[in-house]
Amino acid sequence: MVDLHHQVPINASPAKVYAAIATSEGNRGWWTADSTVDSKIGGDATFGFDQRGTVFHMTINKLSDREVVMSCRGDPAEWNGTTLAWRIEGAGNQTTLRFTHCNWRSMTDFCASCNSMWGRLMFRLKDYAETGKPAPQWKE
Repeated sequence: MVDLHHQVPINASPAKVYAAIATSEGNRGWWTADSTVDSKIGGDATFGFDQRGTVFHMTINKLSDREVVMSCRGDPAEWNGTTLAWRIEGAGNQTTLRFTHCNWRSMTDFCASCNSMWGRLMFRLKDYAETGKPAPQWKE
């Protein structure tokens, strides 16, 4: 199994970082404008890309003010069975975000490409949490 790891310092409160990850509005601010998150354990989360040419389906497994965990189901096939985990540490306006996309079956070219994109996305999340200005990677 392969796990992808990223860590980013964010000059925003843990509550702002949490909201950027655990809500539809938050995900629309940095990841994809086509985001729907049912913010409860067992809830569904969907993320559409390129006018819904690709849609990622997830289930929310853990939701606390310091951790959000989602399991991927369905398309794309390589994401099926993987887990996204965001761990939020800090106080005041200083937060460290630790992100892991784990349980990949192997390090494929697609996995490597996703790892690069996750690095880029973590800094989009950082910018959104710090400024409150939406700038999703995918706008449709």
